[in-house]
Parts: sequence; C-alpha cells; structure tokens
Amino acid sequence: MREFDTMAGLPSRGGADSPLDCAITERDRDTMNMVRDAIAENNVLMAYQPVVQTARPDRPAFYEGLIRVLDRSGRIIPARDFIDVIETSEMGRQIDCLSLEIGLRALAEHPEIRLSINMSARSIGYPRWVRTLRHGLAAGPTVAERLILEITESSAMVMPDIVQVFMADLQKQGIAFALDDFGAGYTSFRYLRDFYFDVLKIDGQFIRDIHKNPDNQCLTQALISIARHFEMFTVAEYVETAQDAEFLAEIGIDCMQGYYFGHPSTRPIWTLMDEEARKAG
Repeated sequence: MREFDTMAGLPSRGGADSPLDCAITERDRDTMNMVRDAIAENNVLMAYQPVVQTARPDRPAFYEGLIRVLDRSGRIIPARDFIDVIETSEMGRQIDCLSLEIGLRALAEHPEIRLSINMSARSIGYPRWVRTLRHGLAAGPTVAERLILEITESSAMVMPDIVQVFMADLQKQGIAFALDDFGAGYTSFRYLRDFYFDVLKIDGQFIRDIHKNPDNQCLTQALISIARHFEMFTVAEYVETAQDAEFLAEIGIDCMQGYYFGHPSTRPIWTLMDEEARKAG
C-alpha cells in the first residue's frame, strides 16, 4: 500500500510562471533537499503495518514495510509526502535500496515474520538494488520465501515486458510479488494475465465506506473475481471500519489492511518482544 499524495498530478492553474507553479516548484525543491539530506545522514527508517487474514484477523498474514525519513527537526515523514517528487530520480532508486536493505535485515533477524517491501519497476536492474537483494537473500535459507515485493500498477505499466521477466526470475527463487493499488491505474488485462502476480491489492478508493457504496461493492466483487481467476490472493487496502471489514469478509476477500487492524508502527511487535526479552535477561 504505497502511500501516495492525493494532490500529486493536479493540473497547473496558470501559465508557466504562475504563482501556483512557482509554489509547486519550490515545494518540490524543498522535498528533494529534505530527502537528500535524510539519505546522506541515514535518517531513514521503516514503519510496519499488519495485513491480516480475513478468516483469522488476529493473525497477520504478513506485514508491509513503509519507508519513512526524518526531516531536520526529527519529524517522521511518510512516503506519501515525498515519493511522487523523487520517484523518477536517483533518490527514488536510493530509497528503494534502503527499503529493501531494512526489510531484508528484519527478515534475517526475525524468521517468524513475512514482509512486503515496496519497489518501483525503475529499480529493476539498478546495480545497488540487485546487490542488496543478493546479499540479503544469502542471510538465511527462508528469507526469499518470506519476502514479498510490491510493485504499483502504474509502475508496472512503465515497462511491462521487463517486469514480467524480472518477476519470473525471482519467483523461481521463492520471492512473491504483489500488484499494489490495483484499480487506481489503467492495467491492461492482457498484462495482468502475463504477469502472474501472487497477490493483488485492491486500491483503497474502492474500499473506503464499501459497506454503503453499491458502486464500489460491484467493482470490488469484480476485482476479486478477476484475482480468483488468475489464482491471486486478494488484499483490501485502507480498511478503516468494522462495517467495511464485515462486508469484505462476506464477499470473500482473503486479507485486509488498514487502520482498523493496525496503524503503521516503527516499533513493531517483534521489536517490543526483543526489548522485553532483553529486560528479562
């Protein structure tokens, strides 16, 4: 569930030198400087959010790792506040590398967890990312089978043929793939057939208040049917109320993720357990 800024991509409200254009340019420059400083000073961390099994909501199927950076004042800045600005730049590749590095370290240190990590298709073949993956997989025999790589629908469509080959190669090593934000973009169903994603995550715009929205109910049921046809597990993103969770369970969603089940936390349960064990020891 890569966190994107809902204001990104709005059309310009004037000429090239309009006050709004100038403000957006200045904002983007400040954002890039903030992320550049955070990377340089290693002020990067991960927040983890549970993705629960519908049949056993007390048991997370896996956790999603969501990258964060610290600004100069020490505030934790979520990805939605910077990812759109840096996505196509070198910093986007660096953030993907850091996300993978932190996630693989967590998998190596905690063999009881399964974890999904976001990446852009633009990072495929990026030397540092490839080296990070290779090094992380060597840390333990079960790391690959507990790693899920999430690629957004829009990112996958940038280079579908390359993504398809990349996925097939890593799936042979035991790594699973999730198609993130499904329904938010313009996926060709031909590509969906060819990709062989293991998990399909339905975009939150269809999930919020689904218990009282007939249009979203119809669309979500159609997406679940498509996923079943292609033998993909389904995850509903942004589940925030008991009513929505109950409706999704009734229509057969496999897993759910959202504030109703847990907020992203930089201190996940396994970290707290480690702290308790150290105190007891």
